Amino acid sequence: MSWQSITARDNPKLQHLRKLAQDAGAYRKLGGVWLEGDHLARAAVQRGVRPVLALITDVAAADEAMRALADVAPKVLVVSPALFKTVSGLESPAQIGFELALPGQPRIEAQADSVVLDRLQDAGNVGTILRSAAALGFRQVLALKGTAALWSPKVLRAGMGAHFGLRLIEGLSVEDLDALKVPLLATSSHSDALLHEADLPNPCAWVMGHEGQGVAEALMARCALRIGIPQPGGEESLNVASAASICLYESARRRLV
Repeated sequence: MSWQSITARDNPKLQHLRKLAQDAGAYRKLGGVWLEGDHLARAAVQRGVRPVLALITDVAAADEAMRALADVAPKVLVVSPALFKTVSGLESPAQIGFELALPGQPRIEAQADSVVLDRLQDAGNVGTILRSAAALGFRQVLALKGTAALWSPKVLRAGMGAHFGLRLIEGLSVEDLDALKVPLLATSSHSDALLHEADLPNPCAWVMGHEGQGVAEALMARCALRIGIPQPGGEESLNVASAASICLYESARRRLV
């Protein structure tokens, strides 16, 4: 491994990292993923992921634990906190970040418990759903075109490390879902049954739709069940990430009973 101090703002490597950190879709063009903060960095390492590069402030490098974390990377760049801030996309930048090689896109696993994301726009919602999926045993997430970029910095932060325990496939069309051989379930106000009463298949794929438009008509037509979530409080609808967590938990609960 090698450590290198950098003081120039226009250093080519810093410019590269700046694009990854500040442009949600840059990873698709550049083949790298920006991971900021020691929590996410440790989550990746614990899952066996090895960064191609670490960026750390000189202040953090004086801490033994942070220095050991940076040492996982074959190359470490050391900068001042002010220079790190020019790379970070956060108002309160962390003291360490990793560049990871963009994972290859796997094939759809036909029989896997899955979550299908239909054009979800909000990165926070997407990351939260990934976190719930990982926690509740849904190991495959299929994102249709128009969904927030799964490996963007905002989705990674919201996912809190869930990415590294999931099979993530993005950029899909509705037709691509033909490779999935488990029933599709969608939440809908025009439901066939309520969640606590429905006979939930196992395995299955929960479909979560656009925050404003819901599940697209062509995708809804492929769903085996339309399921309503009881809302005794009388609200018109739930946030999509909240709805996903409720549905995934109910599927997981049935398996534990």
